Amino acid sequence: MTYRPVFISAIFLLVFAVIGTGLVAFTFDSTAERIAENQRRALLKNLNELLPSSRYDNDIFSDILMVHNSELLGTNEPVPVYRARKNGWPIAAVLAPVAPDGYNGNIRLLVAINLDGTLAGVRVIKHRETPGLGDGIEASRSDWILGFNGKSLSNPSKEGWGVKRDGGRFDQFTGATITPRAVVKAVHKALLYFKRNKQHLFERAPKIPTTP
Repeated sequence: MTYRPVFISAIFLLVFAVIGTGLVAFTFDSTAERIAENQRRALLKNLNELLPSSRYDNDIFSDILMVHNSELLGTNEPVPVYRARKNGWPIAAVLAPVAPDGYNGNIRLLVAINLDGTLAGVRVIKHRETPGLGDGIEASRSDWILGFNGKSLSNPSKEGWGVKRDGGRFDQFTGATITPRAVVKAVHKALLYFKRNKQHLFERAPKIPTTP
């Protein structure tokens, strides 16, 4: 009889644990689809900010190539490349590299590059930088990120691809140099990757027409 209350308590704990686990699983299943859809909409919003839908006529969200290059794309994980086409012809590609050396860790980016190698734009989609300092990389916080528009490997020169404190052309933030430095470095590497792999990125597209 001494062990009966302990046994009953154990049974109740087991039942509550099973019920609790079931509720967590049910909540996850019921919200997973909604979360995925919200993430998809946020991604499409960023893609369309970088590449207006009038520039392409394919389903850019589905026309994806997964690529690997830890040196230039900042991660050992596969990186998606969203490809924009117009009438079947390549227009631009949006790479999703990582700046691994942010102040508080990885900074995930979208880097839109036109076919001619110029930047259509850059957006930060995920980071853990310090609020009020490093979060100036967000388009909603400042226009700093817009400074990449129209830039290329030759504009500025290689020496200019850095923050001004390092002799480059890009502004840093007061009290936060590491964050913009990491983003500038990652964008430059993404441009290098695009230049070296452009043909592969659009391998399913028709050849680029040349002027006779």
